[in-house]
Amino acid sequence: MRAVVQRVSSSSVCVDGDIIGEIGVGFNVLIGISKDDTFEDLKYIKDKIINLRVFHDENDKMNLSLLDIKGEILVISQFTLYGDCRKGRRPNFMEAQGGEEAKKLYEEFLDLLKTSNLKVECGEFGADMKVKINNDGPVTILLDSKRNF
Repeated sequence: MRAVVQRVSSSSVCVDGDIIGEIGVGFNVLIGISKDDTFEDLKYIKDKIINLRVFHDENDKMNLSLLDIKGEILVISQFTLYGDCRKGRRPNFMEAQGGEEAKKLYEEFLDLLKTSNLKVECGEFGADMKVKINNDGPVTILLDSKRNF
Protein backbone atom coordinates (compact mmCIF):
# COMPACT_ATOMS: atom_id res chain seq x y z
CA MET A 1 0.00 0.00 0.00
CA ARG A 2 1.22 3.45 -0.85
CA ALA A 3 0.13 6.79 0.54
CA VAL A 4 0.88 10.37 -0.33
CA VAL A 5 0.21 12.28 2.88
CA GLN A 6 -0.15 16.04 2.59
CA ARG A 7 -0.51 18.34 5.58
CA VAL A 8 -3.39 20.68 4.78
CA SER A 9 -5.19 23.67 6.19
CA SER A 10 -8.26 22.34 4.36
CA SER A 11 -9.19 19.92 1.60
CA SER A 12 -12.30 18.79 -0.22
CA VAL A 13 -13.39 16.37 -2.91
CA CYS A 14 -16.20 16.77 -5.45
CA VAL A 15 -18.00 14.26 -7.65
CA ASP A 16 -20.30 15.59 -10.37
CA GLY A 17 -19.95 19.09 -8.92
CA ASP A 18 -21.07 18.09 -5.41
CA ILE A 19 -18.74 18.19 -2.41
CA ILE A 20 -18.77 14.69 -0.93
CA GLY A 21 -15.93 15.09 1.56
CA GLU A 22 -14.40 18.10 3.27
CA ILE A 23 -11.94 18.64 6.11
CA GLY A 24 -10.15 21.41 7.96
CA VAL A 25 -6.64 21.10 9.41
CA GLY A 26 -5.18 17.65 8.96
CA PHE A 27 -4.12 15.34 6.15
CA ASN A 28 -5.19 14.81 2.59
CA VAL A 29 -4.21 11.20 1.91
CA LEU A 30 -3.99 9.66 -1.55
CA ILE A 31 -4.08 5.85 -1.21
CA GLY A 32 -2.91 3.25 -3.69
CA ILE A 33 -3.56 -0.44 -3.12
CA SER A 34 -1.37 -3.12 -4.68
CA LYS A 35 -2.13 -6.71 -5.63
CA ASP A 36 -0.03 -7.91 -2.69
CA ASP A 37 -1.64 -5.81 0.05
CA THR A 38 -3.16 -7.43 3.11
CA PHE A 39 -4.82 -6.21 6.29
CA GLU A 40 -1.32 -5.87 7.80
CA ASP A 41 -0.43 -3.30 5.13
CA LEU A 42 -3.57 -1.32 5.97
CA LYS A 43 -2.68 -1.31 9.67
CA TYR A 44 0.90 -0.23 8.98
CA ILE A 45 -0.15 2.76 6.85
CA LYS A 46 -2.94 3.74 9.25
CA ASP A 47 -0.56 3.75 12.22
CA LYS A 48 2.04 5.77 10.30
CA ILE A 49 -0.53 8.35 9.20
CA ILE A 50 -2.11 9.05 12.57
CA ASN A 51 1.26 9.15 14.35
CA LEU A 52 3.36 11.18 11.86
CA ARG A 53 4.83 14.08 13.81
CA VAL A 54 4.61 16.86 11.22
CA PHE A 55 2.46 19.45 12.99
CA HIS A 56 4.07 22.35 14.85
CA ASP A 57 4.32 22.40 18.63
CA GLU A 58 4.55 25.50 20.85
CA ASN A 59 8.24 25.86 19.86
CA ASP A 60 7.40 25.80 16.14
CA LYS A 61 8.98 22.35 15.70
CA MET A 62 7.27 19.60 13.74
CA ASN A 63 6.65 17.49 16.80
CA LEU A 64 2.91 16.82 16.97
CA SER A 65 0.86 14.08 15.34
CA LEU A 66 -2.61 14.11 13.86
CA LEU A 67 -3.81 12.49 17.09
CA ASP A 68 -2.16 15.23 19.17
CA ILE A 69 -3.90 18.04 17.31
CA LYS A 70 -7.16 16.11 16.77
CA GLY A 71 -6.77 16.72 13.06
CA GLU A 72 -8.96 15.49 10.24
CA ILE A 73 -8.32 13.12 7.33
CA LEU A 74 -9.58 13.15 3.75
CA VAL A 75 -8.79 9.86 1.98
CA ILE A 76 -8.81 9.56 -1.80
CA SER A 77 -8.33 6.24 -3.58
CA GLN A 78 -5.72 6.59 -6.33
CA PHE A 79 -4.58 3.47 -8.18
CA THR A 80 -2.16 5.59 -10.23
CA LEU A 81 0.25 5.56 -7.27
CA TYR A 82 1.24 2.16 -8.65
CA GLY A 83 2.01 3.50 -12.11
CA ASP A 84 5.34 2.11 -13.30
CA CYS A 85 7.03 4.48 -15.75
CA ARG A 86 10.40 2.76 -16.03
CA LYS A 87 9.71 1.58 -19.59
CA GLY A 88 8.16 3.62 -22.35
CA ARG A 89 5.97 6.66 -21.89
CA ARG A 90 2.70 5.15 -20.78
CA PRO A 91 2.47 4.08 -17.13
CA ASN A 92 1.92 0.40 -16.44
CA PHE A 93 -0.59 -0.21 -13.64
CA MET A 94 -0.13 -3.99 -13.39
CA GLU A 95 0.82 -3.81 -9.69
CA ALA A 96 -2.34 -1.93 -8.70
CA GLN A 97 -5.14 -3.97 -7.16
CA GLY A 98 -8.27 -3.69 -9.26
CA GLY A 99 -12.01 -3.76 -8.91
CA GLU A 100 -13.91 -5.18 -6.00
CA GLU A 101 -10.87 -6.39 -4.04
CA ALA A 102 -9.34 -2.90 -4.11
CA LYS A 103 -12.65 -1.37 -3.05
CA LYS A 104 -12.94 -3.85 -0.18
CA LEU A 105 -9.44 -3.01 1.10
CA TYR A 106 -10.10 0.72 0.68
CA GLU A 107 -13.26 0.45 2.78
CA GLU A 108 -11.42 -1.62 5.40
CA PHE A 109 -8.75 1.08 5.51
CA LEU A 110 -11.39 3.76 6.10
CA ASP A 111 -12.90 1.67 8.90
CA LEU A 112 -9.46 1.29 10.49
CA LEU A 113 -8.87 5.04 10.38
CA LYS A 114 -12.24 5.68 12.02
CA THR A 115 -11.14 3.65 15.05
CA SER A 116 -8.72 6.51 15.83
CA ASN A 117 -11.70 8.74 16.75
CA LEU A 118 -10.64 11.40 14.26
CA LYS A 119 -12.89 12.92 11.62
CA VAL A 120 -12.44 10.81 8.48
CA GLU A 121 -13.90 11.88 5.13
CA CYS A 122 -13.39 10.17 1.79
CA GLY A 123 -13.82 10.34 -1.93
CA GLU A 124 -15.90 7.93 -3.97
CA PHE A 125 -14.01 4.81 -4.99
CA GLY A 126 -13.62 4.60 -8.77
CA ALA A 127 -15.26 7.96 -9.46
CA ASP A 128 -13.87 10.88 -11.43
CA MET A 129 -13.09 13.27 -8.58
CA LYS A 130 -11.96 16.86 -8.30
CA VAL A 131 -9.76 17.27 -5.24
CA LYS A 132 -8.98 20.66 -3.73
CA ILE A 133 -5.91 20.66 -1.50
CA ASN A 134 -4.75 23.66 0.50
CA ASN A 135 -1.31 22.29 1.29
CA ASP A 136 0.19 23.65 4.51
CA GLY A 137 3.94 24.12 4.44
CA PRO A 138 4.00 22.41 2.04
CA VAL A 139 4.57 19.14 3.86
CA THR A 140 4.22 15.99 1.76
CA ILE A 141 5.26 12.54 2.98
CA LEU A 142 5.44 9.33 0.92
CA LEU A 143 4.61 6.06 2.67
CA ASP A 144 4.93 2.50 1.40
CA SER A 145 3.91 -0.51 3.48
CA LYS A 146 6.56 -2.62 1.75
CA ARG A 147 9.12 0.03 2.77
CA ASN A 148 10.34 0.58 -0.79
CA PHE A 149 10.97 4.21 0.11
